[in-house]
Amino acid sequence: MAPKKPNSANRSIVKTSLLHSKAKLIAKIPGESNQLQQHSTVLIQGAQVRDLIGVSYAAVRGKYDLTAVSNRKTSRSSYGAKKFK
Repeated sequence: MAPKKPNSANRSIVKTSLLHSKAKLIAKIPGESNQLQQHSTVLIQGAQVRDLIGVSYAAVRGKYDLTAVSNRKTSRSSYGAKKFK
């Protein structure tokens, strides 16, 4: 999904339908990459996504089928993850 001006990078999103109410919504996937497939289960939380129009939810990393970011390149802890070469 493309964001509003002046940003230009494509954002990864997930189109979901809720289990109980069958409502369809769009959520942003935070982080660098993901390995979601068509019928994956994700946890959704309300979040303000400022540059994507019509998106007011975000998927939670590390829950169900959406794994945590592995081999993170940016925003690494100064104590834990070493710089990749």
